[in-house]
Amino acid sequence: MTSHSSPLTTQEIFRRWWPLAASWLLMGAELPFVSAIVARLANPEINLAAYGGVVFPLALIIESPIIMLLAASTALSKDWLSYKKLQKFMMVAGAVLTLLHTLIAFTPLYYWVVEHVIGAPQEVVEPARLGLMIMVPWSWAIAFRRFQQGVLIRFDHSRAVTVGTMIRLAGIASVLTAGYLLQSVPGVIVAAAAVITGVIGEAIYAGWRVRPVIRNQLKTARKVEPQLTFREFARFYTPLALTSLLTLIAQPIGSAALSRMPNALESLATWPVVNGLIFLLSCVGFSYQELVVALLDKPSAFYKLRDFAAKLALIATMALSIVTVTPIGRFWFEGATGLSPALTGMALVALWLGLLRPGLLVILFGLQGALVHSRRTRPITEAIALSLTVSSLILWLGVLRDDIIGLYVGVAAFTLGVVVQVLWLWLRGRSTIIELEKKHHPDLQVLATAAPAE
Repeated sequence: MTSHSSPLTTQEIFRRWWPLAASWLLMGAELPFVSAIVARLANPEINLAAYGGVVFPLALIIESPIIMLLAASTALSKDWLSYKKLQKFMMVAGAVLTLLHTLIAFTPLYYWVVEHVIGAPQEVVEPARLGLMIMVPWSWAIAFRRFQQGVLIRFDHSRAVTVGTMIRLAGIASVLTAGYLLQSVPGVIVAAAAVITGVIGEAIYAGWRVRPVIRNQLKTARKVEPQLTFREFARFYTPLALTSLLTLIAQPIGSAALSRMPNALESLATWPVVNGLIFLLSCVGFSYQELVVALLDKPSAFYKLRDFAAKLALIATMALSIVTVTPIGRFWFEGATGLSPALTGMALVALWLGLLRPGLLVILFGLQGALVHSRRTRPITEAIALSLTVSSLILWLGVLRDDIIGLYVGVAAFTLGVVVQVLWLWLRGRSTIIELEKKHHPDLQVLATAAPAE
């Protein structure tokens, strides 16, 4: 048969992109929002370093094997049987990771990880442990939410993802407001409690919102042939899980390196705020991977999606450039997030070193989306492994020199890592890109449309 889909238009891309982008934008506002409140509570440097340098990176790395469930669910949840197999994996993985989180937070294993592996300043160790204990439900809630959101995206309900993120932010805002008004609860506890409240609320909403989609669209969808097997899923998903693991290992590696370089406490306190702003301005690209995965089945999609990505990359780069070279940057760091003038000065210098990252991430997620859609996930793992190697080498050199502020080395290292990652994906994924170019060429689409149905 000919394709059952009509050719993709820029209007349809935008219609399906903006709710996902809005969701990522709201999530991008989360870390700066949390940091802004913690910076206004007692002992801000210690609590910012505890949450942004220990609690949040550790929680992320523990959950890393299920981060890519969103992409996997978007790509594979095409019928009821596939959904059930993915659901079984989600439940088991969520339980195992929650157990791991519990062991690290509540046993002596914590001190080995934080003191010896990360090398956090001693004044940060105990406050961070309380935050990590509060975050125990994190992994399972993230696994459940991302799995269900993949189904929503696959069946064109992207706006529900945005609503879920708004619920998450409302939960976070309520706890942060209470903590700010009380002024008696340590900032790391306020931050951890706020984030876990929001994540659980979003997971509950995703589970409720997906029910009619499962009943009316997923269960009635045509069965995929051949059926998805666990062996095929493992072959597809293992590189993605390794990719997210390697990606998130970068956070504690960065924290460990910053802890061993000059101005360690100041760097750890500023690190999450700078990364939060870069993340916020990169949100236009983070949603792009799932968009590519969901839409590449449509005729002529490749060229439309490529042109859309070019515009997104330009917008993202310009946005960070404007913040960096105008008073907006100082207002953001000193006024909005509450950093001291000294930390604000460090943050502004660091922004210059991350200037290329938002635009590069758009390209990166576009390439990853094309590879996930084509079920060629191994190059994605290779790219992040190479990126992490390059970033770690730069961090190691920074520790050896011991004469450059850690924050600057960290931001520069991960920016160069993204450059390497994009270049490797382009080289290894070139054959896939050529196949998509041929498949979606306008002339071939005309011939396919004109051909009689089989």
